[in-house]
Amino acid sequence: MRMFKPLFLALSIAIVIPTQSTAVEIPATFQVQGAGYGHGVGMSQIGARAKALAGETATAILNYYYKDIVIQPLDDTKILRVNVGHLLTSAKMASGTQDATMQIFSGDIGDAQDVVPLAVVPIKSSLNFSIVGSTVQPNVVTGKKTVSISRDRIFTVRWSGTRYLPGVDGVISLTHNSITKKYRYGQMQFKAVKTATLGYRLEITNSVRLADEYLWGVSEVPSSWPEAALQAQAIASRTFAMSKAGVYRASCDCDLYGEISDQSFLGYAKETEKGWGQLWKAAVTNTAGLTLTQAGKPIAAYFSSSSGGLTETAGNAWGSQRSYTQSVPDLASLDPAINPRFFQWDRTITQASVAAAFALPDVVNLEIVMKNTSGTVATIKATSSAGIQKSLRGETFRSRTNIPSAYFNLVGVQNAVEPTPSPSP
Repeated sequence: MRMFKPLFLALSIAIVIPTQSTAVEIPATFQVQGAGYGHGVGMSQIGARAKALAGETATAILNYYYKDIVIQPLDDTKILRVNVGHLLTSAKMASGTQDATMQIFSGDIGDAQDVVPLAVVPIKSSLNFSIVGSTVQPNVVTGKKTVSISRDRIFTVRWSGTRYLPGVDGVISLTHNSITKKYRYGQMQFKAVKTATLGYRLEITNSVRLADEYLWGVSEVPSSWPEAALQAQAIASRTFAMSKAGVYRASCDCDLYGEISDQSFLGYAKETEKGWGQLWKAAVTNTAGLTLTQAGKPIAAYFSSSSGGLTETAGNAWGSQRSYTQSVPDLASLDPAINPRFFQWDRTITQASVAAAFALPDVVNLEIVMKNTSGTVATIKATSSAGIQKSLRGETFRSRTNIPSAYFNLVGVQNAVEPTPSPSP
């Protein structure tokens, strides 16, 4: 409880001490300590690895982390649009295979086979894309020669050796933001999409078959992990993608992102990883079609790297309960031998990052108001120098400040440690 001095003393102090000496100090940083990595909802990947090392099967692992589910085969041959380039101004595409060819088409041509290409890209050439106003500008670059193709809102690119274009098996490289990834399957779309604040930006999607072309490229756990852990991940990844398939997102021109906001999609490099890639590919193949379901439909099979010792529910993390998520012991996440990077961690968060998280001009004080029974922060409150207070969910704060998890405490601050009961599913 705050104590107040008599009014006459407060007035005399206000007169004697200069205004600047009573200014509230704005901390440059805030210190936090925690455990685990990710939102903690659903399957713990570190926990799955530990269970596989102990001899448990993929089925046993999945039934432990997901509540009241049925593992059954479903048709997973549908085509996914996977975003592999988001909010870009430019990108470069080139063939990395001798004698493989590329073709570029106007528009989104889907599965059409009778479409005439705008250009056949010569061997040892690249396609360079950039945003010009509200359109995409493609250029074919061969050595020092550049040939421009008429601008449009969207283009499709195909390469040989895919189900869309016969010929030499081609592997193409896609470069943007100084990062290059390789892709083997499907086709790609390059589209100008209007954003709320940035104007038009380039969105790139890879259209691939979920059952194999997509799952072979998912890179969520090391391929060197035990077989049961790989199979559990393959089933969870298939299920998550099935739950997203067909739900089109205009902002990314996609069904799902190829990043950890959905699932990490590495592309061809995952299955060709020296010594290990075929193990992941085998895990996908050996669990063909197997999906986590409730009432015959795929669940949103959330998973994360590790927890703070208990997994989290979707209701606590995001405010939207899912009956198949539950809080269960996950002690492997706190084992330094199996989770050396995140069994515990310390982070420094800048003033700018914290202020931006709460949409305040500055933050002079942070307070953990409530915790969930899982150990995650339920509510964290910030106070600005002007006395404005705002609160966030712990998971929202984690996401906006880029700290490893919501299983954390503030250093040097009195934290609320009494957990609040989790809501019933």
